[in-house]
Amino acid sequence: MSQEQSAANQPSILIVDDTPDNLRLLSNILGRAGYRIRAARNGRIALTSAQATPPDLILLDIMMPDLDGFDVCRRLKADEQTRHIPIIFISALDDVQNIVQSFSLGGVDYITKPFQAEEVLARVNSHITLHRLQKNLKEQVAELDAFAHTVAHDLKNPLSFITGLAEYIQLEYAGNSPAALLDLLQKIEDAGHRGINIIDALLLLASIRKEDVKPVPVDMAPIIANARDRLAYMIHEYQGQLVLPSHWPLAYGHSAWIEEVWVNYLSNGLKYGGRPPRIELGAAEQAEGVVRFWVKDNGLGIPAEKQTILFTEFGRLNQLYVEGYGLGLSIVQRIVHKLGGQVGVLSQLGEGSLFYFDLPAVTNSQEKDTA
Repeated sequence: MSQEQSAANQPSILIVDDTPDNLRLLSNILGRAGYRIRAARNGRIALTSAQATPPDLILLDIMMPDLDGFDVCRRLKADEQTRHIPIIFISALDDVQNIVQSFSLGGVDYITKPFQAEEVLARVNSHITLHRLQKNLKEQVAELDAFAHTVAHDLKNPLSFITGLAEYIQLEYAGNSPAALLDLLQKIEDAGHRGINIIDALLLLASIRKEDVKPVPVDMAPIIANARDRLAYMIHEYQGQLVLPSHWPLAYGHSAWIEEVWVNYLSNGLKYGGRPPRIELGAAEQAEGVVRFWVKDNGLGIPAEKQTILFTEFGRLNQLYVEGYGLGLSIVQRIVHKLGGQVGVLSQLGEGSLFYFDLPAVTNSQEKDTA
């Protein structure tokens, strides 16, 4: 690598100060440390420079004519192109009010004048390193998401082919095939469907993490109806009984996501409830301004020491959840947390389990506004 290429890879620092002596001193300190230095004598020049070529870090004086450091920081943080740049304020103002305002505007550090070269270098080095680590982590997460989506979609096609072929063979040769072959084909089909369900769950987890939604008042009745329709085959297979309330309180949420919560809770209740499963659904307003929704089953119950791992990502209870993959409750937790709520379970051995999720309640005045 040439010296020019090596220098181009060094972090760049924009120094903003209306005092030429301060600009020279800071430029010398940081330039000798190997940083690429750009200087601006006022806020407007600083904004133009940062927007044209965003630096890796900005050292920003507060007391400047026309645009002071606080105004410059506000404009930088309001711009999508420059809001990520770490800003270290440098000022002779050492009162608590100015320091607090610096951090509240998005500054990452504050150095008081007169400053020591060692202190400036130490703080700059720390924030440059942290910023690069955060940038690398963000890039790695994006690459991991892209990889997961690629793998999931690549796996889904052959699994769909397997299940489709098994279904075709069952229909085409059912009258001439021995029972053992039909049983084997059924196992192939079931395994394929489980694989597709896992992939769908992974894709849903990834999309929930990336997507932001604005919670709105939701009516649970049609959401529950959709969830029941999706689980009709399970309700029939397990001969399950669902008990629903006559009224649902309003809460803030996102209908499509909340439907996934109900589907996961209900499917668990059908699989791990009693035989036959009896599942009660309910809701009640809490004192804290939230609505608690729940699904109660008549299963074996869950030991207290096992309850803490239920909602951990990819966790599962091997002894009880013989068909579980741990993704369902991870999806529930991620959805509800993004909607501003909480999840949990109440259970005692021999008395079944009650799985709940809390969402912000819609008040009477808010209900009228949305009517």
